[in-house]
Amino acid sequence: MISEPQIDERPERPYMGIRTIAPFRTMFAEVNKLLKELRKWVNAQDIAEEGPFFLRLHVIDMDGPMDIEVGFMVPEALPGDERVKPGILPGGRYASLIYTNSGMAANKALLNWGKEKGLPWDRWTEPAGDAFACRYEAYLTDYRIESRKTKWEIELAIKLADEATG
Repeated sequence: MISEPQIDERPERPYMGIRTIAPFRTMFAEVNKLLKELRKWVNAQDIAEEGPFFLRLHVIDMDGPMDIEVGFMVPEALPGDERVKPGILPGGRYASLIYTNSGMAANKALLNWGKEKGLPWDRWTEPAGDAFACRYEAYLTDYRIESRKTKWEIELAIKLADEATG
């Protein structure tokens, strides 16, 4: 299932996250490990009803290392520690869709839709790959209710470049 893409304006969203570099081929095993670690931290902070959890893709290189972050949205930044750090999902216009089960197909669908519409992503090229101001997948389904990731509703959102003023 992949929903129709849409564009909306979003405010800044504070979060707490764990950032790492992982090869694409083993990235999801690393994400699962980090999600477990972050869930323990969230539970210890007694903020489990906030959220959602998400995977942020800072720099993408499908053939090499991925700069990723597993995060948890909060109403306001909290003090972090050596592993869990505060961050901000920037405000602005985002293109998004909701999918179940097929992240690769959903990403392809949203990127192709954006290309067809002539939408400018807030992205740039770095030596390590394609960098994004904000590209993330928010886990809308509560893992405590549905443990099977193939059944989760996931929102894919990519920040659009700010419109030129003038």
